[in-house]
Amino acid sequence: MTTHSHRSTRKYPPATILMVLSAWWLAWPSLAGADSPRRPDRLIGYTEFRTDLPGGRHANVRTKRAAIMNGDGTGKRSVANKLVDDPDTWTQFAGWSPDGKQAIVSRGWQDPENARWEEKHERFRMLPGMWELDTSLVDLATENTSNVTAIERVSHYNGGLFFMPDGRHLGFTPLINGVSKPFVMDLDGRNKRDVSGKDAGFTYGYSASPDGELISYHENYQVYIAKADGTNKRHIKTGNPFDFAPRWSVGGRWLLFVSGVRGRSNPLVVRRDGTGLRKIADLGGYQGWILFLDVPDFHQGSSDLPVWSADGKSVFYTARKEKNVELFQVALTGTTTQLTQSAPGSLHYHPTPSPDGRWLLYGSMRDGVRQLFVMRLADHDERRLTDLKRGYAAMWPHWCPSTIPAQK
Repeated sequence: MTTHSHRSTRKYPPATILMVLSAWWLAWPSLAGADSPRRPDRLIGYTEFRTDLPGGRHANVRTKRAAIMNGDGTGKRSVANKLVDDPDTWTQFAGWSPDGKQAIVSRGWQDPENARWEEKHERFRMLPGMWELDTSLVDLATENTSNVTAIERVSHYNGGLFFMPDGRHLGFTPLINGVSKPFVMDLDGRNKRDVSGKDAGFTYGYSASPDGELISYHENYQVYIAKADGTNKRHIKTGNPFDFAPRWSVGGRWLLFVSGVRGRSNPLVVRRDGTGLRKIADLGGYQGWILFLDVPDFHQGSSDLPVWSADGKSVFYTARKEKNVELFQVALTGTTTQLTQSAPGSLHYHPTPSPDGRWLLYGSMRDGVRQLFVMRLADHDERRLTDLKRGYAAMWPHWCPSTIPAQK
């Protein structure tokens, strides 16, 4: 960020200001070195929605719409519009195929009567006929949509879809008789199978190591590592009651997760063989989730978790700093860098490094609005990507894994 030592009192017409800002953005490479990119050369998937509609959580959640844009914030457009086929239906951008040609989009629906029950009792009631959640693969060139979780259906509620490292299978997390389980299936949605292992509990945060040999997840808020087929399940014992959301490093040597008590946890890392467990950062008492609505939300928002850098040598995370939630980066060697120093009351969330390691994509709530930003890590300069007004939000950003032509 740039700090000015003085302020000019001279006033410039808006057109002149716009020209100066445009010139600054186009000249960005010269400010950080000749080899620095001018702007990210890949797409971003994200979700926009309302935040202040009366009626509680469901009234706003049902306005969610999956969208994509270029890495500089241009070319915004919604995707998978045909999945929104009911006033109580919504979509959320959930990820990409490895080649960047398909978007992973979740489609949710809830009976409004059930939503009112949830508001009254302040808890979810995700029963068949009252809730639906499916996840589809959407071809961005043709808009063809394949609801792979509905093929040979195992549940009315199917989330967490991702491509397994072998490129031939998909992982997802269905709700089976009220218990969430890690599953794997073929790319066409067939041959679904449970890989949770014997006597499994409620599972979440399911992912696979980059070499495809291991999987990890938290079960009843304890972290486990197992073989890809669910066998040889090992408990990573921290001694804490709340271990959450394990994520593999590049190369799969390390696993990152948060541990402590709910609402007060810190990032830990452990080697894939279960050794070397250690704390790598302190979140300063940050609760670990971001409220994404401006109306009361009984579920208390969305998890805000630490993530690996593109090279696996450091971790990006959000932590409380006085009255703010700021962005930080910590190397595995222990060196910590504060990436943002924002105005009082600013809240950053969902840091996401680009696959080439040059950019950091994240959300930030400033002046009461949740917008998406991108930072060039070479010099920490940032640019706002969305321009939403109060009552709207942009959340859950995902970098496209490959560079593809910009959208018009």
